[in-house]
Formats: sequence, C-alpha cells, structure tokens
Amino acid sequence: MVAGRIERKGELMAGNSQRRGAVRKSGTKKGAVAGSGGKHRRGLEGRGATPPASERTKHPAAKRARAAAKANAAQGRPTGKSGVPRAGRKSDEGPELVLGRNPVLECLRADVPATALYVAVGTENDDRLSESVQRAADMGISILEVPRTDLDRLSANGLHQGVALQVPPYRYAHPDDLMDRVKATAEPALLVALDNITDPRNLGAVIRSVSAFGGQGVVIPQRRSASVTAVAWRTSAGAAARLPVARATNLTRTLKDWASNGIQIVGLDADGDTTLDDFDGSVPTVVVVGSEGKGLSRLVRENCDSILSIPMAGPVESLNASVAAGVVLADIARQRRLG
Repeated sequence: MVAGRIERKGELMAGNSQRRGAVRKSGTKKGAVAGSGGKHRRGLEGRGATPPASERTKHPAAKRARAAAKANAAQGRPTGKSGVPRAGRKSDEGPELVLGRNPVLECLRADVPATALYVAVGTENDDRLSESVQRAADMGISILEVPRTDLDRLSANGLHQGVALQVPPYRYAHPDDLMDRVKATAEPALLVALDNITDPRNLGAVIRSVSAFGGQGVVIPQRRSASVTAVAWRTSAGAAARLPVARATNLTRTLKDWASNGIQIVGLDADGDTTLDDFDGSVPTVVVVGSEGKGLSRLVRENCDSILSIPMAGPVESLNASVAAGVVLADIARQRRLG
C-alpha cells in the first residue's frame, strides 16, 4: 500500500511536471528572435518630411531668412525661423506687414519703402504676384520664400493670399524740426495739426494736400491718432516721403509754442466764428483739423485764435476732414499767390 501510494504519487508528480511544462511551452512564441532591447529603436525611425528651404542651413532661402531676421532683430521685432515677424501686439516702433496681393501691389506701385517681400511656398502665380516680385526686385527689396503657416499666423482666416510686404516704421520728426524748417524758408509758415484723426487714409490725404499747396509739415498727437502706416503712405501718393510728419507728446503745448513764435492758430469747425471768405491766410498759419464726428477737443479749441468754417452752398452739413483741409489749404495758397 505504501509502495503503491509512493508510485502513484510519483505518477502524479510526473503528470504535474508535464502540465507545468505545457504551460511554459504555450507561452513561448514559435520561432521568436531576440531583439536589441530597444537600443536601436531611434535608428529605425524615419527622418520625417523634408524641411522647407528657409530652414536648410546652406540653402539660399535660409540665408535670406537669416538676413531678414537680423534686420527685424535690429528693429526690435521678434521673428520666426523663416524671418517673418511673429504675430503679436502691434508696436508703432516695429515694422508693419501689408497682406494680400492687391494691397502689396498698390504699395509697391506707390513706392512705399519696404524691406522684404514674403511669398508663401507653393503660391499660385498670377499677374499681380509677378508684377509685385518684379517691382520688389527693381527696388532692391529682399524676396523671401517662406512656409505658408508663417503667413497664416499673421492674418485672419489666411487672407494673405500667399504674399506679404514688410514696411519699416516711419521716422517721425520733432515739432521743433517743423519750426526750424519754416524759419529756413522765405515763405510764411503753413502747417497742419490733426486732432482726433484716427483714419490713416485721412492722414495720407492731408499729407498729400499739404505737400501740394506748399505747406511745410504736419503734426499729429502721439496718442489717439492715426499713424503713418502703409495705408497712409499709399493714400499720400508718395508725398509722405517728401513732407515731414511730426509727433507731439502734447498737441496743446505744441500749439502754444508755435503761437509764441507769431503763428496764428486756426481751427476748422462747421460752427466757426469766421468764414473762409473773410479769412486772411497770407500770414503764418497753423490749420488745426478735427474729426468729422468729434470735431476739435476742448483744450485744442481753447488755444485757437479763431475757428474757421467753410461756406456750404448745398444741404451737406460738413465735409470729410481731409477734404475740408484741402479746401482751406487751396484757398490759402490762392491768397498767397495773389498777394
């Protein structure tokens, strides 16, 4: 009995041994090959898509992008890898980007100063793009091919149409520079000050009128005013390149300083106490133009020697600010020619 139990126990043990072996055998893959343990995993991975030309170190596009990025850095504007200025809060001291085929071409036709023309990779060519590239090349403007995503970041809904023009910040004169310019000429002073003018197209149109009728310059307040942007450049038809525009920290104080130099300060308003027919513009004059809606601010109005109105023959109550300025400047120029 004991021996039989021992023998049976041995059989059971042998059977258990076989079952354990069977379990181990079923857990082992047939024909398995030992690997590297992940040591060579990176070597087997693909290198990904070919980077754009502007990111290849020795490619000409990369050299141009580095040059543009260096120029932007000198102007204090952060840039991306391709040299395109990064999106962010617009600064008056940084360059401006004009987006879209028509605006870019109009700026180039108007000889707006620019530092770079950006064209997105894979952009479909047309007559406008061809002319823009040709004009940029003739003007010595850098032409850079950049990834489309760089321009997407800088425009709403990707409305850049694959092209952008970088315009450097305008260099404003000081109000004292305008007074020095007046003293250096034999002509009596004819200056224009803008108050509450926030549309750059109005600013550009006024600059054009002042230049056309013999004025010496324009002054704008540093805050709450339109700046000399690419739109203003384009509207001025190139006059912004010839006529100085000054920026005053305090417009009221600047007008007081000019009045102390013997210059009459005349504000434009539909309810003025003097009409253009009775106005004497032969003496040194500063014409202050307010917005069509707000008009002249209180402090500026109080520092005007007189408020001038333009006689209206029709039912129109008021004129656009730049149109009103052009009418007054034309009449002053007429008086000086006849006097």
